[in-house]
Amino acid sequence: MVTMTDTSAIKENLEDSEQMVQGDLSDGLPEDFKKVLAENSHLREYISQLPLPEIGMPEYCLELTRKMGDNKKPNLIYPAHKNGVFIHILFNKNRERNYYIPIEPTLNMEHKVIMQSLENKILELGRRLKKLDVDGDVEKQMLGLVNRVTTVTDSPKTSLFNKYLGFLRKDAGIVRLKVTQRELEALRYLFVRDKLGLGILDPLIVDPYIEDISCSGTGNVFVEHKIFKSLSSAVVFPTNDELDSFVLWLSERVKKPVSYKNPISDATLPDGSRINIVFGNEVSKRGSNFSIRKFNEIPLSIFEILDYGTLNYEILAYLSLVIGNGMNVFVSGETASGKTTLLNAVTTFIPPLAKIISIEDTPELQVPHKNWLREVVQTSKTEGEASGVTIFDLLKAALRQRPNEIMIGEIRGREGNVAFQAMQTGHSVMATFHAASVEKLIQRITGDPILVPKNYVDNLNVVILTSQVKLPNGKLGRRITGISEIVGYDSALESFSFIESFKWNQETDGFEFTGYMTSYILENKIAPKLGIPSHKKQRIYAEMDRRAKILMKLHKEMGVNGFYEVLDVLNKAQNEGLF
Repeated sequence: MVTMTDTSAIKENLEDSEQMVQGDLSDGLPEDFKKVLAENSHLREYISQLPLPEIGMPEYCLELTRKMGDNKKPNLIYPAHKNGVFIHILFNKNRERNYYIPIEPTLNMEHKVIMQSLENKILELGRRLKKLDVDGDVEKQMLGLVNRVTTVTDSPKTSLFNKYLGFLRKDAGIVRLKVTQRELEALRYLFVRDKLGLGILDPLIVDPYIEDISCSGTGNVFVEHKIFKSLSSAVVFPTNDELDSFVLWLSERVKKPVSYKNPISDATLPDGSRINIVFGNEVSKRGSNFSIRKFNEIPLSIFEILDYGTLNYEILAYLSLVIGNGMNVFVSGETASGKTTLLNAVTTFIPPLAKIISIEDTPELQVPHKNWLREVVQTSKTEGEASGVTIFDLLKAALRQRPNEIMIGEIRGREGNVAFQAMQTGHSVMATFHAASVEKLIQRITGDPILVPKNYVDNLNVVILTSQVKLPNGKLGRRITGISEIVGYDSALESFSFIESFKWNQETDGFEFTGYMTSYILENKIAPKLGIPSHKKQRIYAEMDRRAKILMKLHKEMGVNGFYEVLDVLNKAQNEGLF
């Protein structure tokens, strides 16, 4: 496996400069940056090689903010992981994608030879090695192996350390690798990164600001950054042979190996991220490629999504009434429009005592409720034939478990028919769907292979449309472009009727409550559930307004923001009958 992190190509794109930084790097720097440089020699080494007279000293940021994305010439460094990984976001003078440069505690020299020597020394231990305890701290055990076969030669504690190691050397009967303290730190990092992580991709995986990682062939790997959007990383695959070698290794690491016979693999990484791998140039003319869709350990909350401008308080209040009262909801849109992110966030509106069953092809949904059953599809291949447990199977089983809410990661096939049968029998269903409009959604669910009977379609109450759109400032952003309510099906005219409740205004980047005083779901479905008499059903709009004000107060005045923080506050409010 051959891969590389190439910063030289990035430096060549900057204006030529023979003058590199000299003297004390910390002169004039903020105290937090001085401390970080003092504690991380590899970061000092990296900065010392930059053409600082041309690009300037990077700004150090402990955390990033959305406003930083407005900077057209970013030059900043931020920490990505506790193990000393930093990320440098650097402008590109050619005004193409800006650069994403991982800074790792690795060796400046070619480290493959040293790593091979390290592995050989560990193998020399042979039967004297204890079997790894996979249920224990595997990383700690791996680092212990590195310590057993190395010795530091130029540390201030050399004499004491050598005495200790000498005892071990006599007992183990092996000759240890002599390394400097700096080299030992690099070896420890690299050993864990390559044996437990994803090798050269690991810094991108541990960076919480990365949404997607994409390799479309030889050359640079691209990343989608939450703040700085599309960036060209310093991770490079120079040739097809090197890329093929890495892809084979990667597929084995995620336990879904690819081959010329089975060149496509989908898998889930230990952190929940989704990975798709395509091997060879027979099915992909540009050669092997892969993409990773990152998984957020803690989902975005309704207020964090609101801060991004995806929706407003009025929409949140509406959704709290819709979801909190068991309406059937589909979140629909194209790929990467934020469907799953939104579905995760609005689970906070599901009553806290509800029993929820989620059914997914690849685990992405994160339901915070205690009574949550997570069902995942399992597939296997034997002699080219696919078998296993499908979404269809899991959905049929879920109907026997008396759930209050069924959540489906994505409806694609005949499981959609069962989902509508579940709605027909009184089960609340939420799901994501690929369709850009309500009309397209209805066409897909009533057509092959889903084949939902047309007179069942009105069991779906609300469709939320999401999209990645161009904003008035010229940037791209994710927005709820519309919310529609399914009213019914006219068999005589063979037509469906639906009401648009909310609409995104592209000119103002605002939302219009087009369903005010005309909402079918609010007036005819939810108002009766709240005890509002039919002749006073328009009181439901006052309730919605009250909720919008409560949500605004929680967010703006009380500072409630995080996913679990929002959940806790809303659960208490629901238990007390206030929300």
